Amino acid sequence: MTETLQPVQVDEAKSAGGARSRLDLIRWSDFSLVPVILVLLVIGYIVSPVFLTSDNLINVVQQSSELSLLVLGQALILIAGRMDLSLESTIGIAPVIAMWLVLPTEGGRFAGLEWFPIWTAVPICLLVGALIGTFNGFMMLKLHVNGFIATLGMLTMLRGLQIGITEGKSITGVPESFRYLGKADWMGIPASVWICLALFAVGGAALAWLRHGRSLYAIGGNPEAARAAGIRVDRITWIVLAVGGVLAALAGILYTGHYGSVAANQGNGWIFQVFAAAVIGGISLKGGRGTLFGALTGVLTLQLVVNVMTLGGVPQLWNQFLNGAIIIVALIISRFASGEKQD
Repeated sequence: MTETLQPVQVDEAKSAGGARSRLDLIRWSDFSLVPVILVLLVIGYIVSPVFLTSDNLINVVQQSSELSLLVLGQALILIAGRMDLSLESTIGIAPVIAMWLVLPTEGGRFAGLEWFPIWTAVPICLLVGALIGTFNGFMMLKLHVNGFIATLGMLTMLRGLQIGITEGKSITGVPESFRYLGKADWMGIPASVWICLALFAVGGAALAWLRHGRSLYAIGGNPEAARAAGIRVDRITWIVLAVGGVLAALAGILYTGHYGSVAANQGNGWIFQVFAAAVIGGISLKGGRGTLFGALTGVLTLQLVVNVMTLGGVPQLWNQFLNGAIIIVALIISRFASGEKQD
């Protein structure tokens, strides 16, 4: 005889996302990295007096903004119980395709197709990001393939496409619309920083107070219970994957504008930093737990560590080792703090 879900169980499932997200929003554990950040500020000042200057700190937060958008997208996807490795490639391929479609066929270092007007470069870039996320959703939700393997394949394929289109060369002469967001200052602070903070605030508010936002916790915690409670699990998951792609494409716009060109290897290796920031920021790899504030503090912690190492004369070749070590330490701490096995 098939077991039926009692009304009280349905009510509990419906309220799980909302109750949990509101409590998660104010958990003291989300502030666990704040003392670490303060310690890093002190260490940075000891290493070099330049560390606490306004120019250096603004440089740190601006460099954090592009990575933060990838972490924001990945955090939302992880909370929903999924993961997307292809965000690393989206930050590069989305601007490349946009440049390819709008730049002139002749007269520049990079020959485009000139199919669309220059002003459409930014919308095209965001659309490419959305399409990549949507296709990832199709593979996971309709073809039922493993999300890790599927997005790893997408990461590799898109990286190869990026190198093929650019022929391994950087694209210079990007449109002014790309340059503006990466170069502009609003009230003395880079525009990219304001954009990043605004999107984190919107995302945090959505997870706390919007019905679909709260449902991400229920979906990530127990998708079957969420489905039984009437939550449209596949549709919401699909939307989150598309949003993640858009955020990665926006990060590509900011990064391209900041440096004035699209590098042939743009985004290469970023996924390690994304997961490191998300994990140390308290985002659960099993889904259903974590907050965007915690993820943001994870990004700042990573960037401050890198900045302190740079000012201290440590070669950048050690950055990847450090990111991997941070992930391992964070996983070990999370394992024993939660008391749960990590399969």
